[in-house]
Amino acid sequence: MTEILQKDADVLREIAKPVEKEMFGTSKLKKIIDDMSKALASQSDGVALAAPQIGVSLRMFIVSGTVFELIDPDNKHNETESGSETETKPDLVFINPSIVKLSQEKEIMEEGCLSVRPLYGNTKRSKKARVRAQDINGKAFELGGSGLLAQIFQHEYDHLDGILFIDHATDLHDMPPPVKK
Repeated sequence: MTEILQKDADVLREIAKPVEKEMFGTSKLKKIIDDMSKALASQSDGVALAAPQIGVSLRMFIVSGTVFELIDPDNKHNETESGSETETKPDLVFINPSIVKLSQEKEIMEEGCLSVRPLYGNTKRSKKARVRAQDINGKAFELGGSGLLAQIFQHEYDHLDGILFIDHATDLHDMPPPVKK
C-alpha cells in the first residue's frame, strides 16, 4: 500500500517537476496514477490527491470519481443501454495542470488534507475555477467547476507548488477522519 505522506515530509514543500513528454502513455506513469488512486481510495474522506503526497515530485493530481457523485447525486451511476448501472466514475487525472481562470468572487470554506491529519480549518477560495491539463496520453483538456470542485482544483494545485492549506487557513482544529469500513 502506498503511504500518504504527512506535513513534515520535504517533498510536500517542493515545487513539483513537470511530467516530461516521453513519460506520457508509459507503464511508469500508469503505475504512479494507480498508486495515487489506491492511496486515495484507502481514505474514507478523501476527494483528491496530488503526486507529491505519495512522494512523487511530479505536477499531477487526481480527483476521485466519487466527487462527481457528490456534486450531482442524481447522476451517480451511468446506465448502460440495457438499463443496468455501471461502476462509480473513475478518478479523473490532471497532468501538468494550470489554473486558467479563477472567479473574483471568493468564499470561506472548511478544508482538510490527507497530508495534514487531523487538522481542518477555514480557507478563502475562489468560488469557480477552470483548469487546463493533460491526460495519461498527453492529450490536453480543460475542465471548470464551482464549489467543491473549484476548491479541490485550488487545493491540489497548491500542493504542486509546495503549499499546504495550513499555510493560509484560519481557525485550525482537530477532526479525526472517519473509520474506513
